[in-house]
Amino acid sequence: MLNNKKIVVVLPAYNAALTLEKTYREIPFDIVDDVVLVDDASKDDTIEVGRQLGIKHLIRHDDNKGYGGNQKSCYNKALELGADIVVMLHPDYQYTPKLIVAMCSIIANDVYPVVFGSRILGKGALKGGMPMYKYIFNRFLTLTQNILIGQKLSEYHTGYRTFSAEVLRNINFMADNDDFVFDNEMVSQIFMKGYDIAEVTCPTKYFDEASSINFKRSAIYGLGVLRVSLQHRLHMWGIVKGKIY
Repeated sequence: MLNNKKIVVVLPAYNAALTLEKTYREIPFDIVDDVVLVDDASKDDTIEVGRQLGIKHLIRHDDNKGYGGNQKSCYNKALELGADIVVMLHPDYQYTPKLIVAMCSIIANDVYPVVFGSRILGKGALKGGMPMYKYIFNRFLTLTQNILIGQKLSEYHTGYRTFSAEVLRNINFMADNDDFVFDNEMVSQIFMKGYDIAEVTCPTKYFDEASSINFKRSAIYGLGVLRVSLQHRLHMWGIVKGKIY
């Protein structure tokens, strides 16, 4: 706990057997109370590695529900466990668990209700090996999103996120897409509810075992992100009511 607030780390996993232990070992258990691993029908031994590590809360999807569908199971279980703060950490070791203390402290001290680990603040993305086309793609989408949504985040596409339980209870994340655009629909919902998001500089690692989507999937994701941002703006103007709000 931190300031008497229960902290639950959720790990949305898919084929993470090679990196799960390394990620898990760096989690700061002096403040983290529980860990939830959701295995989205992996083709490797992810769930078995989780058992060997002693992770108490293991969920395995019999069918692949997608990145968003995985997170839905993560957040529902964390809330069921009575979490006050929920950390979404990819188990592919692309993001360092060592920032959990800093990110949770911001929420535990009631400074911000949501904190993102940003690869773009500083030089974390390119220094960590992010492909140039993804970096340019990230910057273009983020600029467009900031204009349409009316905010000023350094990036909307990080997979390292920490939420107060209040935020998760007050947005309808179950209505969001089950694929990768889920993250951006959540951000849109958070801002639409009037919550602010803090960012901390986060180093990142790109290597063979780290999860990543290919160019085609990136393009589809980008179009989905633009759709969500436009939907956000139209909802703000009262022109078209978005179903996720």
